[in-house]
Amino acid sequence: MLFCESGARAARPPLAMSEDPTDHIRRQLEALLEVSEAIAQQRDLPALFHELAQRLHSVVDFDFLTLMLYDAARNSIRLHVLETREGNETPRDAEYPLAEHPAGLVWQTQEPFVVPDAQNDERYPNFSDRLRSVGVRSIAIVPLTTAQRKLGAMGFGRLVPEKLTDAEVQFMQRVAAQVAVAVDNALNYEASEAYQRQLSQERDRLQVLLDINNVLVTSGALPELFSGIVTTLTRMLHHDYTSIALLDPATNRLKIKSLDFPLPHAPLAEKEMSVALEDSPAGRSILTGKPGVFRGRELDQFPAELVKKLRNEGLTSVCCVPLISKGEAFGSLNLASKRIDAFTKEEAELLGQVGGQVAIAVKNALAFKEIDALKDKLAVEKLYLEEEIRSEFNFEEIIGESPALRKALGQLELAAPANTTVLLRGETGTGKELFARAIHNLSPRRDRTFVKVNCAAIPAGLLESELFGHERGAFTGAIAQKVGRFELADTGSIFLDEVGDLPLELQPKLLRVLQEQEFERLGSNRTQSVDVRVVAATNTDLSRLVAEKAFRSDLYYRLNVFPIQIPALRERREDIPLLVRYFVQKFSQRFNKTVLYVPANAMDALTNYSWPGNVRELENLLERAVLLSPGKELRIPLSELKSNLSISQGEAPEGGSSDSVEGSSAQVATMEEAERQHILRVLRQTKWRIAGPRGAAILLGMKRTTLQARIRKLGIRRPI
Repeated sequence: MLFCESGARAARPPLAMSEDPTDHIRRQLEALLEVSEAIAQQRDLPALFHELAQRLHSVVDFDFLTLMLYDAARNSIRLHVLETREGNETPRDAEYPLAEHPAGLVWQTQEPFVVPDAQNDERYPNFSDRLRSVGVRSIAIVPLTTAQRKLGAMGFGRLVPEKLTDAEVQFMQRVAAQVAVAVDNALNYEASEAYQRQLSQERDRLQVLLDINNVLVTSGALPELFSGIVTTLTRMLHHDYTSIALLDPATNRLKIKSLDFPLPHAPLAEKEMSVALEDSPAGRSILTGKPGVFRGRELDQFPAELVKKLRNEGLTSVCCVPLISKGEAFGSLNLASKRIDAFTKEEAELLGQVGGQVAIAVKNALAFKEIDALKDKLAVEKLYLEEEIRSEFNFEEIIGESPALRKALGQLELAAPANTTVLLRGETGTGKELFARAIHNLSPRRDRTFVKVNCAAIPAGLLESELFGHERGAFTGAIAQKVGRFELADTGSIFLDEVGDLPLELQPKLLRVLQEQEFERLGSNRTQSVDVRVVAATNTDLSRLVAEKAFRSDLYYRLNVFPIQIPALRERREDIPLLVRYFVQKFSQRFNKTVLYVPANAMDALTNYSWPGNVRELENLLERAVLLSPGKELRIPLSELKSNLSISQGEAPEGGSSDSVEGSSAQVATMEEAERQHILRVLRQTKWRIAGPRGAAILLGMKRTTLQARIRKLGIRRPI
């Protein structure tokens, strides 16, 4: 209904015939002043119009006063306030299309609309019918407009067919102009209040999300995380129960991982419960992937025992928020309350945002738990594998159980306790330095210094100074005294690697140290006495160098007191799987990788390869492989191995015969030719670059100087 029910019109004495028009104008101006006072004191629209009705009755004869505002979003006129003389009020949500109500015309044209008698006016039939139905006979509608915008219209009506005069309409327009300012202020005030409420709610929402985030970033384990969530949510909204449910894909059941119910009731004292997915509100939320609020009897449709227990405890409202990761729901955050009206739409939306944060934290907590369990498992496996892959002699990183290696380690065990000189013989990359360290660590000198010198890596002009030291001014650039490696190794051990590359002019001085344990620094005539255990190593045939007059025979015999032959990797292929597992584990830890297994075909290829670079080549290959492996499976560049498989399996090298060759010398020649072809292939691949990160030495697992020595020995020449 647009207007109130008709009733007896309150009699107001008409303007007396004797009343001076000047007095009437004065009373109107006084009324306008009173209107201004009312405008200054009111911010609430209904209160404003009630005040205006009381003030205007003294100067204008009307039975009702109505305000209609234009709704731009719906392009309609909405009845906002209606005040009648009797104090009756119609519903405030009446709405009319702009074209079907005269207030729309007034808003558009900004001209008054006057109905002298509703019984005879058919300009707006529906409007006139509504007027007649409530006994309204005359009405005037004037625009409600400020200098900035058109607000709507204000109407004045009577229950008698008494047309409002032009003077009355003009006066009401003046009133409407002031009322428009008041309405605009009130609307702006309401909008400001609403905006402030919105800002306050947004601030509170962001504060909750910030508090939740602070909890999540400082909590690792799930129980600690859940406790922080409960504390924060309790400050945000009232609820009596909280839990986190996680889906077990194997059983399609929910595991209620955490429960928080402050009342000390036994039925809910358990810290973990199992619920069928489809039997609970949490399961419904997980299946739909959307937050859900369930109230009262809605909860009774779920047969889960936990729901029944919650109902028995008086909980009547439940809100479940799915925990989603990578587009899939893996659990839910659940809150329950004893209040039937708990969890409004806004609160449910906020909990949905909280659920997004909680999902990340719970997923991380579960991942950390899994990682910790895996780390513990790997630690146990590591200890087991370390014990398993070590030889029975427990020589640190010397890995293997093959007969050839066990024989060499047996000799090492015999030589280590004695003070005798040891000569380690073996191809490059077989681990001669590991053997030397093992000899030192198993000797009485283990607590003293172990010094190593690579005789091939130091220029010949500097090697004497490096080994024996020099005095200040001994040669150009000797600006200070230098202590040599033998002095550093006093009472300890010295490892002379690649001793075959020792220049002839230095060999007598080394022989003297071996025999007499004394020497002189370069540029000095004072004899230095030392107590040093010498372990030498070579990958060349020293007896051949002696025959070629490239090595002193007396030094050779002095070094060759206790020779130990270290087997090449191809001579102990059964150790390759142990070495592979050891290096894979080592580099996985170093590079923070999770490589856990080696494919069978890759292991076969590694076992069948000839390994001219021996263990060092294997180690370097596996280091690259672990670094390049994206997951748990080891990815090995088999193309680097396949090119040499045919040679390692006994086929003749290019240009050679495929017939079997008898005799050890022929066999050595075949292996050398295989090595020669392999080095040539790598040199072509690197465009004859030897050193550097992309050089042949790195690919072959050799030192630069070792590779250069092998190139010279094998007679390899770069094509012109």
